[in-house]
Amino acid sequence: MLRFVAKKAAFPPLGLLTVAAMLPRDWELRFVDLNVRSLNDADLRWADYVFISAMIVHEASVREIVRRCAALDRQIIAGGPLFTTGHKNFPEIPHFVLGEAEAIMPQVVADLQRGSPQPVYRAPACPGLAQTPVPRWDLIRMRDYVTMSAQFSRGCPFDCEFCDIIVMNGRVPRTKSPEQFIAELEALRRYGWKDMVFVVDDNFIGNKARTRALLHAMIAWRERTRTQMGFLTEASINLADDADLIALMVTAGFRKVFVGIETPSAVSLDECHKVQNRGRDLVAAVQVLQRSGLEVMGGFIVGFDSDTRDIFKQQFDFIQRSGVVTAMVGLLTALPRTRLFDRLKREGRLLASSTGNNTDATLNFLPRLNRDYLESGYRELMRRLYEPRNYYRRIRVFLKTYHAAGGRLRLSWSDVSAFLKSLWLLGVWHRGRLAYCRFSLATLFRRPGQFRVAIEMAIIGHHFRCVADRL
Repeated sequence: MLRFVAKKAAFPPLGLLTVAAMLPRDWELRFVDLNVRSLNDADLRWADYVFISAMIVHEASVREIVRRCAALDRQIIAGGPLFTTGHKNFPEIPHFVLGEAEAIMPQVVADLQRGSPQPVYRAPACPGLAQTPVPRWDLIRMRDYVTMSAQFSRGCPFDCEFCDIIVMNGRVPRTKSPEQFIAELEALRRYGWKDMVFVVDDNFIGNKARTRALLHAMIAWRERTRTQMGFLTEASINLADDADLIALMVTAGFRKVFVGIETPSAVSLDECHKVQNRGRDLVAAVQVLQRSGLEVMGGFIVGFDSDTRDIFKQQFDFIQRSGVVTAMVGLLTALPRTRLFDRLKREGRLLASSTGNNTDATLNFLPRLNRDYLESGYRELMRRLYEPRNYYRRIRVFLKTYHAAGGRLRLSWSDVSAFLKSLWLLGVWHRGRLAYCRFSLATLFRRPGQFRVAIEMAIIGHHFRCVADRL
């Protein structure tokens, strides 16, 4: 969808920008986001050290950078989830910062100044966030990105078997102070940012008391500055149980929330220990959030041991009925050091390392259901979900429930440009053009106040249709 809004990447790399702010201000830094521009040999020759942050999905890219750095005799210092859970897979990298960087960066800096960095720096378990600095936004061009990122908390109180969040960030949520987080938002505002900000917490409501305090501070800040920024975040489904908290989020400018719904199968929820989703009507919970003014983006998984052969029909019916327009469906994958990984290893069922890409239609373990059946069924599910008629039908279900609140977002030229491009690409050029035209015209005449969000969803659907077609 980046072509619609003339941007180069969805989000900036918040981890590296935060680490950059932990380095001495008199150090010269050159920041290269490989989603935005290529890494030139001139960049590498210029550097004394090359800092790399990466997730599992970036492994191939990392190995190419490592090869190039070795050819130019440049030392690497590597950190981020890829290395925190698997640095031993990279013997060619001389230096690692494992875990969260706040508590150990002073030592890293001191050793670099002496010219004698250590092979491995290990962070203490779950440091506090009081010392986390405001990210170095001056190192990027904000106009390259659709959405900015900020973080209030780390950690999640739940214990889902497949999740590596608790492996890296723990089960006791740690937060910044409201004043600290507001300072980060104010920095974004002063740099000219006016659009959406992704609050990238593992679970934004992991500590509800502190979240409430933050939301009150955000509301006061919004009133004081008259900013038009909007926010999206990630939260567990029990958010639907707290009407006051939802209302605060909407008043503070939150528009979207990603929720790990995973599966409509109660047995599979028990299997993966998704206790927060058990014993509730998940469709009703989704609709509570939508009626309150929060668009629900849902995470779904197929491939649990308890899944039956009708799991694809169950998932399709649930997603269509609930109106979760942005349904991010993936095959179950065993991530390093998770309880799922350990269990499958004990059972002799692990086949390969995870690629970190849960939409590549491959399993890295032996499933209970037939492997070919699961992989082909997943591909067909994705195609059905994002087939134009099914997709636009799901948007209509959402629009019937959704009640926009919290004030209007600003309308930028990129929004207008995206709409005009969608008219051509979705309304003329691509398959599904008749369904798009019927949908957009019906929305314009019947629900004109929801036309903007409807077109935004149509564009997002094009992205997922491309993903489904490539599976």
